[in-house]
Amino acid sequence: MIEMEMTLGLVVERRRSSHPWSVAAGQEFSWLPVQVLGEPPATASWTALDGNDELMRFYAGQVMLSVYSTDTANYRDNLASGLPKLWVAMLRSDGDPALDIVAISADPAEGEAWTEAGRYLVETLDMSDEIAAELARFIADHHVERPIIKRKRDRAPPDVRWRAEPTVAERAAVDDPGAGGS
Repeated sequence: MIEMEMTLGLVVERRRSSHPWSVAAGQEFSWLPVQVLGEPPATASWTALDGNDELMRFYAGQVMLSVYSTDTANYRDNLASGLPKLWVAMLRSDGDPALDIVAISADPAEGEAWTEAGRYLVETLDMSDEIAAELARFIADHHVERPIIKRKRDRAPPDVRWRAEPTVAERAAVDDPGAGGS
């Protein structure tokens, strides 16, 4: 399996929450990724970029986008969609900042899988042309079309297939194939 990694930068937005459920749960702010930078700046992680007490943007830091040759079909479908996306998985934390960046992916299946457990905050961002071009080069260099191989069905009769033990007559037929004829 061939792997390529791209170092990207991530900008997130923190908004003061006014929703009663969020406030009751002790979540004073909601978080949203707003931009992926193809070239991370020489800025410290969690540097405030602009805003005020209600809305603040931060440079969250560098994130690694890892792509694998076994997933090129998913990346190709993402690029072919016309508006390719990147999935960002984040996790609330009790520290400062109150958010951990878990991962970033260009694979739609992986992004969807992150949403299933309900543990992560998962958002999509538009993929920049620069990242899309690099991903397209990787696909062109490493994609191998993998055929779908269907399994053959078991042709045993259904009543025999699920029986735990052979009957006495079946055991006798195996022991003496000429016995029990008509």
